[in-house]
Amino acid sequence: MKKLAIVSALFTACAFSASANAYQAEVGGSYNFSDNDNYSDTHAFGIDGTYYFKPVQTRDAPLNEAAFLDRASNVSAKVDYADNSGVKDSYFGAGAEVFVPGTDFYVSGNIGRDETKVKGYKSDYSNRLTSYGAEVGYLPAPGLLLAVGVKGYDVKDGKDGVDPTVRAKYVTKVGQHNVNMEAYGGFGDLDEYGVRGDFYLDNSLSVGVDYYNNDLSKYDEWGLNAKKFFNQNVSVEGRIGLGDNYNTYGVRAAYRF
Repeated sequence: MKKLAIVSALFTACAFSASANAYQAEVGGSYNFSDNDNYSDTHAFGIDGTYYFKPVQTRDAPLNEAAFLDRASNVSAKVDYADNSGVKDSYFGAGAEVFVPGTDFYVSGNIGRDETKVKGYKSDYSNRLTSYGAEVGYLPAPGLLLAVGVKGYDVKDGKDGVDPTVRAKYVTKVGQHNVNMEAYGGFGDLDEYGVRGDFYLDNSLSVGVDYYNNDLSKYDEWGLNAKKFFNQNVSVEGRIGLGDNYNTYGVRAAYRF
């Protein structure tokens, strides 16, 4: 009986420890500063949140990749706002990811609206862009996602369209360290592509580089980023973006619970 009690106590302690490392939601706040050569500098603020349908287990893996590796279905939302020299820009977005239970299939969808208002000397100007997307994917191996989809956009009183997309994400080990590799492409009128790589010095700290190009908007930028988890719940990250005529600097702090 004494041995049974000891085993039961150990099992309870392990179960409590495992649950203590799980989380089911994350909220974050961000700030971005843009240093432009041809225009005034800008400041923007944002908040975001993600809710997972079941607790995410962190296990012995990078904390930043816990939800992906645990195939955690979720819903998310994001709000950004900027007001600089009479130019107001607001963004509202929402999305969902579903890892189909009992299978290796994946589906996702998102929608967002970006609205810009300019207060002019004689008249005001406003523009609204609605964007949306959907994907279907498959996970042929642990840590590997391959997905195809569509991305659409609709400019108020302007152009609209829908174009095909492809995306891949792979989290694996190289030597003693984990790495994350991502690639994305949009075709047709979009004509955009992006790549990203993250190297995990340990499960709590990563450094990375990314690149994004869009011929439609003439957007071309390199990025350097780093992220640190101070414990299982609190993280801080930063990114420097390097464009042709501007640089951007962004920070984000987040809390999991």
